[in-house]
Amino acid sequence: MDNPRQIAFLALRDVHKGAYADVALDKVLQKVKLQDIDRRLVTELVYGSVRRQRTLDALIDQFAKKKSQQQPKDLRTILHLGLYQLCYQERIPASAAVNTTVQLAKENGFAGLTGFVNGLLRQYIRQAGGGEGIPLQLSENPVERLGILHSFPDWIIQVWLEQLSFAETEQLCEWMNQSPTIDLRVNPLRTSIDVVEKALQSADVLVKRLPNLPQALRLISNSGPIQNLPGFKEGWWVVQDASAQLVSHLLEPQPGEAIVDACAAPGGKTTHIAELMVDKGKIWACDRTASRLRKLQENARRLNLQSIQICTGDSRQFLQFQNTADRVLLDAPCSGLGTLHRHADARWRQTPESVQELSKLQKELLAHTSTFVKSGGVLVYATCTLHPAENEAVISEFLAEYPHWQIEPPNTDSPLFAYSTPSGWCKVWPHRQNMDGFFMVRLRKTNDSE
Repeated sequence: MDNPRQIAFLALRDVHKGAYADVALDKVLQKVKLQDIDRRLVTELVYGSVRRQRTLDALIDQFAKKKSQQQPKDLRTILHLGLYQLCYQERIPASAAVNTTVQLAKENGFAGLTGFVNGLLRQYIRQAGGGEGIPLQLSENPVERLGILHSFPDWIIQVWLEQLSFAETEQLCEWMNQSPTIDLRVNPLRTSIDVVEKALQSADVLVKRLPNLPQALRLISNSGPIQNLPGFKEGWWVVQDASAQLVSHLLEPQPGEAIVDACAAPGGKTTHIAELMVDKGKIWACDRTASRLRKLQENARRLNLQSIQICTGDSRQFLQFQNTADRVLLDAPCSGLGTLHRHADARWRQTPESVQELSKLQKELLAHTSTFVKSGGVLVYATCTLHPAENEAVISEFLAEYPHWQIEPPNTDSPLFAYSTPSGWCKVWPHRQNMDGFFMVRLRKTNDSE
């Protein structure tokens, strides 16, 4: 089977049964041999149809007698594929999008409904004929309007509108619907950013440096498989998003210190801490998931780092680190609202209830891991979400309960200074800074807290 659209349909069918989009996609791609261009098309169709699900459903509701939720599940998936190509794939001719979708219906048990599929897609083309964008009937309610147009659940739009203007919320939605970039973090213990930049350019991979991040390079051209790029095997660099690189700079680890990374896997920040400490000292990398810690060990080996010790288990249960750490990093499990562009289905999986559960977990982790810090030491709390219940509220509650801790804002010469707020914590807004959304704050334990 080498029909990219049929392969995308099979992956989407699994997603609609509850599979994670990336897992479903991997599963179907492993079974087939596709050329790069077809592989990219399958990936685009799967992630795009999942990401734009609410908008595509709204179009089905508009053009069909039966609402999208009342359509047979597989037929709804086929209509998503057809409409996604018509709405968002300018390089695919409309006639090809219609014909291949009708063919999909025929081959997947809907031969009797090919006329309906053809009619619905052609009706869309007629309405979109003026080139005025997607012909959506939109609500006057600003939350629903943005939710339908940019395909997000209302509650996420609401969370953003409480922090940003309508115009900025719309910019953030647009940013989250772009394909993610790949950023590298150069390992200064093995090479320099100049050497990596030249090696990548000579392999025809375009890169650019990023402000405030001395080790970061962003790939700005299609690079093919990451492990084939120059310097991968030699441990010259590791993939890590720009805003995640900021976190270890805020921690500011020093050579010879004892550090606990409380939720370490898959290890991007742990290995960065080791590099910043010139691999001298001890880093305890803790995580509940053994399989994800193995990924950390692989990266540490490739980067040739010796200072990392693995510790499997829930950081809320550990008693051995009491008052032992100069610095603790708590990169807490979160709803990931800052990285929705990287995980096509995350916007549909998280709910206000799951955010409340995460907020409770974050508070427990923070209360317990703060006991690991020596008097005068530092704890950095970080998440890749933009939800105040998981960020500002967690920190405010912690500080109210533990008076011997205080926020330490970044210095003016810190890479973090550009992102700091009057309250002293740092916040990265993707549409402003063009990188994943992040929240981070440095807390110091005052000396009289014994």
